[in-house]
Amino acid sequence: MQKITIAIDGFSSTGKSTVAKQIAKHLGYIYVDSGAMYRAVTLYAMQNNFIDADHFDRLALVSKLSEIDISFTFNPELGFAEVYLNEVNVEKQIRTLEVSSFVSQVSTIPEVRYQLVKQQQKMGKDKGVVMDGRDIGTVVFPYAELKIFMTASAETRAQRRYDELIGRGDAVSYEDVLHNVQERDYIDSHREDSPLVKADDAVEIDNSNLSLEEQFDKVLKLVTVTLEGKE
Repeated sequence: MQKITIAIDGFSSTGKSTVAKQIAKHLGYIYVDSGAMYRAVTLYAMQNNFIDADHFDRLALVSKLSEIDISFTFNPELGFAEVYLNEVNVEKQIRTLEVSSFVSQVSTIPEVRYQLVKQQQKMGKDKGVVMDGRDIGTVVFPYAELKIFMTASAETRAQRRYDELIGRGDAVSYEDVLHNVQERDYIDSHREDSPLVKADDAVEIDNSNLSLEEQFDKVLKLVTVTLEGKE
């Protein structure tokens, strides 16, 4: 059976990564969380004091991009690949609200996007890949056989993110999480370089009221139809 490229875009906390992991595992495809790559760069910027609440030294970050190595290593116990920054597992560190509050600023830098898009395209050159992010169907894989655009209300997404963070033991408030979601939506949609937009040929899925199983079934049906069309 021929392999295809599946691009899943959408707003933050729409469950893109969850369904992408499920579909990749079901098909035996490679899964790439492009958002995690931007989070890793953001964490690097924070660790090196390039960014905080009061300043952002973009030039300093750009000058160090060649020193940033991002890789994914499959963890059989978790069932998905974890993110490594310069050979250090940073899967948990990149998921904090603090990193979330800065990642959209980092992702607006053209040099950062250029470097990461090159890496992402290399990862998917042989097809058989499921990648999720903000510009996968429009920039990274504009010719992907299947493009999906995930959406949900800001309040629903904030509640999901809040529950996730609380479940991990992070001390956060729902109001702070909602503010972060809304702020990221605005920045992602209004940045000059590769803004978050729905590709013309993408299928939109609003999962505000869908269970994880219903969401998976809906996406799998789209995958099946696409694969049948390739035979």
